[in-house]
Amino acid sequence: MNIVYLCADRGIPVLGDKGASVHVREFTTALARAGHEVTLLCATQGKGNPYPPARLIELPPDADPTEIRSEGERLGIGQGEYDQTMRREVDKLICDRRLAVRALDALDAAGVRPDALYERYALFHRSGGDLASALRVPYVLEVNAPLVYEQERFRGLRLKAMAEEAEVTAFQRADHIVAVSEAVREHVLSRQVPVNHVTVLPNGVDISRFHPQVDGQGIRTRLGLDGRPVIGFVGSLKPWHGLDFLLDAFMLVSRQSPEAVLLVVGEGPGSAALQSRAMENGFAGKVIMTGRVPHEDIPGYLAAMDLTVAPYLPQNGFYFSPLKVVESLAVGRPVVAPRIGQLPSLIEDGVTGLLFPPGDLAACVGCILTMLNGPSQRRAMGYRAGEAAEGILGWGRTARQVTDIIAALRSGPI
Repeated sequence: MNIVYLCADRGIPVLGDKGASVHVREFTTALARAGHEVTLLCATQGKGNPYPPARLIELPPDADPTEIRSEGERLGIGQGEYDQTMRREVDKLICDRRLAVRALDALDAAGVRPDALYERYALFHRSGGDLASALRVPYVLEVNAPLVYEQERFRGLRLKAMAEEAEVTAFQRADHIVAVSEAVREHVLSRQVPVNHVTVLPNGVDISRFHPQVDGQGIRTRLGLDGRPVIGFVGSLKPWHGLDFLLDAFMLVSRQSPEAVLLVVGEGPGSAALQSRAMENGFAGKVIMTGRVPHEDIPGYLAAMDLTVAPYLPQNGFYFSPLKVVESLAVGRPVVAPRIGQLPSLIEDGVTGLLFPPGDLAACVGCILTMLNGPSQRRAMGYRAGEAAEGILGWGRTARQVTDIIAALRSGPI
């Protein structure tokens, strides 16, 4: 099939390091490996990682300040209400209004005649339905989070009612919705979407690159980790990752396992605070922070770890489908994580990792020490984690399920 993949979220650079960027590239690659031709329309191309095997067309935001001001006046927004957040939201509304026409022009110029539109849902965007209607193709919408809630809680949201209106419109116009977790599915259903229009497909992993045979010795040697127990974390250090909880746990672990090292791979808004806390508590030499690492190098870093921790904090409606958890399992590294959301379905407690009650610091420390003090058990868990990942967590499986959905839509009325 010829599939157009639309990623209108300007905060997701397709070639970047974010988990969302990885998701877009890996899923595109899986579709291409299955023999499908993919055209990737994105708001931000970005840089830092190899291109996915797709025709990539960038449609960057194009509203100028005069248009944004005029649109604000039309919406009745007073001059005193204009700040960076408001300007950004009005800018998104303008871009969405003309995105379908721009996309059609770009596809026509490239000679693309798609069989389906697959979109990653973006805040304030509803134009995917217009684009699919104009192309007369099935429209599958991927939803990764309750974006209105997430934006309001972690970044600030001024035009909440308009964001919700766009979300409801996009959800209800989609022929089918792919939700990455049960919690996201529940959120989609709360927008009056029929139950049979939603399928849960968790994030996957590229098992051709993430597998138990990856060698992490070179990284261990380079970072001076030879002979030391390495507890790992890989991620973009976001507020919801629980980094303070992780450092608290590590400092307690260190009392009983003084040779242990915490290896933090990645960078993000929590980097400076974590590094500062580690130094203030005298752990600068035991907490190694690599900063930004290209995604193609992540398998080696995971292989350099003895175990990884996903230190999410307790929260209602935990909706994440953590990429780094499945990547760790695929490399054969057991995971310590809270028993929350999708995590118990990814990690088999006592078999491929250890689970603890959310927010229970002592239990988390106990799980980490159990693994550090039981190398045979830890290696056995890692072996089984690699086996499990190969069987159920590959992106190829996700791509087949999505194209099966598209094929079913193409065989019926749209």
